[in-house]
Amino acid sequence: MKKIALLLLLLITFSSCKSSKRVATTKSKIEKIDSRSRKSDLNSSKADKVVDYALKFDGVKYKYGGTTKKGMDCSGLIVTSFNSENISLPRTTGDLSITGDWIDLKQVTKGDLLFFATQKNSRNVNHVGIVTEARNGNVEFIHASTSSGVIVSNLAEKYWYFAFVQARRVL
Repeated sequence: MKKIALLLLLLITFSSCKSSKRVATTKSKIEKIDSRSRKSDLNSSKADKVVDYALKFDGVKYKYGGTTKKGMDCSGLIVTSFNSENISLPRTTGDLSITGDWIDLKQVTKGDLLFFATQKNSRNVNHVGIVTEARNGNVEFIHASTSSGVIVSNLAEKYWYFAFVQARRVL
């Protein structure tokens, strides 16, 4: 019994010694996380503004090559919305699809771009939208569709789910 008590005492003593090292390590990690979160907050603020600007076009009819309230196409919506925050992006969907960083669908957040292949039997990207909301696996995005103009859709819709190709982060 004395041996067990001595062993427990030694174990507690050594454990408490390690805890002071962990505090120092944790503190430096917290500082790193804080600096990352400040950058993340800045990007989040820009994303909010980009998405809010894009939502002003909700209901605008589709027009190939359009970038105004008179008519908008999918890449025009992206370029116009990001330009509102002085962020220059390529004009075409194909060029947008190689801009920024590829991200996993589970990591998408507001302001990220979603790319789709809507032509039958093709995986070539020809459509793009901006994530307006991403929570608990539910992803909504705004885009300019040829049939309905600028609308907000959900990635869970069968059509968009099967047409999805990739997500990219440009902020």
